[in-house]
Amino acid sequence: MADQNAAVTLLREQFKWAQGFLMGTIHDVTPEQSQWLPPGKVNPLGANYGHIITGLDRGVNGLIRGAAPLMVSTWEGKTGFSEPAPPPGAWGAWARRVKVDLPAAQAYAQAVFAATDEYLATLSDADLARQVDLSAIGAPSSSVAEFLTVLLANICWHTGEISCLKGLQDAKGYPV
Repeated sequence: MADQNAAVTLLREQFKWAQGFLMGTIHDVTPEQSQWLPPGKVNPLGANYGHIITGLDRGVNGLIRGAAPLMVSTWEGKTGFSEPAPPPGAWGAWARRVKVDLPAAQAYAQAVFAATDEYLATLSDADLARQVDLSAIGAPSSSVAEFLTVLLANICWHTGEISCLKGLQDAKGYPV
């Protein structure tokens, strides 16, 4: 294992906190709440959850590590989503079609979180500075640290949307 530096320690703690907050927010969601189609251009709660988890899987395991994401390897057909996640930037139509099996999706999420932390635990300062080619998602190259920050922010942004979508359905949003 690489020497733990302050930046890696901070990233690991931030991911654990964000993931815990997400799971606390989603823990009591019903299947009906998950599939509820809000008015306007907002995507259903379950699709937001799917976007977070598949984006993290694709980002860490696929783009940064250069391995197969769990959703197309050990978790293929078991992610809890009725169809594979679309490419980044094209998930609007998918979000309105996809059906979510929440217990299966939560198990997949735990596997993605574990794989993410396992990877983060191996990082050094040099690893954080390495450039990642993000052309596959239509983005410019960035450092591993920068891209991990975007993935972390994505968890937080969409957890807020999930909380709001729960509130619009007369449920408690955030767990605290």
